[in-house]
Amino acid sequence: MQLTGYFNEAHCSSRSGRTGRCLLGCGGKNPHELHVKSHWHADGVHVDATHMPDSKYCGWPDLVYGGLLAMLVDCHSNWTAMAYHYRAERREAGSLPRIDCVTGYLGIKYIKPTPMGVTLTLRARLEGELGRKSKIICEVYAGDVLTAIGDSLFVRTDTAQLSAAAHGRDS
Repeated sequence: MQLTGYFNEAHCSSRSGRTGRCLLGCGGKNPHELHVKSHWHADGVHVDATHMPDSKYCGWPDLVYGGLLAMLVDCHSNWTAMAYHYRAERREAGSLPRIDCVTGYLGIKYIKPTPMGVTLTLRARLEGELGRKSKIICEVYAGDVLTAIGDSLFVRTDTAQLSAAAHGRDS
């Protein structure tokens, strides 16, 4: 099954009894969201997104702040993990029950400086087996130049239970 459209929009809009999403990458309830729109590449292996960094994310003069690159890799890689889970279950993104993943480990290797004023392309894929814990590789390109690679682990989980535990409401 091939997911259609931007699957993070479908996922963010599915409420399933929850109060909504405040994710910085794509959460509709976050006024500062980055509007990351992830979708399957035509090859059916990679998940792609593009982003044009706002000037407020400038690090050194004319260079993108590395923290923004880490945030983009984290968000897009998470969507990639969820997209692979939805596809493995032959379900459309956002269908109930929701599939959620959280970051277990985020690794970024900065290869070259990333210039401001250039559209960034994020291209991610599953590395190895899809499971409760899944490794995602995410490449960041400024135009045609590879500037960073994310090598991260995402854990499929019930985010309502995680939130309750974090706030001391677990049973």
